[in-house]
Amino acid sequence: MRRTTGRNAVQHEGDAQPTVHDVLDLEEIDRDLYRSTLVFADPFPLYGGQVAAQALLAAGLTVAEGRLPHSLHGYFLRSGDAARPTIFRVERDRDGGSFSARRVVAVQGGEVIFSMAASFHAGGAGPDFPVQEMPDTDGPEGLASHGMPRLFTMESRRPGQADPGWRLPTRFWARTTVPLPDDHLVHACVLTYLSDIGTGLANMPQDEASPGPTLDHAVWFHRHVPLDEWVLMDMQPGTVSGRRGWYTGAIFSAAGTLAASFTQETLFRAGKNPFRPGS
Repeated sequence: MRRTTGRNAVQHEGDAQPTVHDVLDLEEIDRDLYRSTLVFADPFPLYGGQVAAQALLAAGLTVAEGRLPHSLHGYFLRSGDAARPTIFRVERDRDGGSFSARRVVAVQGGEVIFSMAASFHAGGAGPDFPVQEMPDTDGPEGLASHGMPRLFTMESRRPGQADPGWRLPTRFWARTTVPLPDDHLVHACVLTYLSDIGTGLANMPQDEASPGPTLDHAVWFHRHVPLDEWVLMDMQPGTVSGRRGWYTGAIFSAAGTLAASFTQETLFRAGKNPFRPGS
């Protein structure tokens, strides 16, 4: 996987399927200015996790070697178009002794569709103890695959006891189907790509309300885990108020290591919940 290629945008047509490598392929067009190379022949809404992952990669390309993301907070401002490339403009807010702060805006057609603040840390030796434990659930081996078409070259499997019948599970295993390089930044970007796919609000009790577009999304990276191995994504509903819904989530390695925590707020709309069984 090359982080920057300088090649022209590649269009995917028909049944041709891009890979997560294509998602994280950015062209450097000027200092702190990058462009996505993955575009499609036909327009459709851009997946938010893709934009967030690309924005984090663009920010990470501007920090010193060895500084890795420990947190990000992004706002989804407009719908993106998958048939157009996205420009990522990075602002270097600060480079300190061990931390670097970056702001990124993602632009299409001269309009900002997404903004992100991200912080990077050099890390180092220190206390390391988990507090949050992985939920007791079936392991991925032997489970049936659960389709998530917006995740290119990633597979997911749903534990049998997790939300049977729901179109969007709130707990599932996932991994890439292609090997990833030994680059912690790349794995953090793939984790970000994954973290926006579901919703912890799919099985809220209301019959006549449903989650809508994402408003904002935050991720905290606690420990490195490889994303070409199985990870468990677990989401929990928080609250719904003022036409906004909020939930939290955690991502664990198969060994039970807490890799990341995330939270998201979505617009909550009136209408039949499309994620309910039989919808």
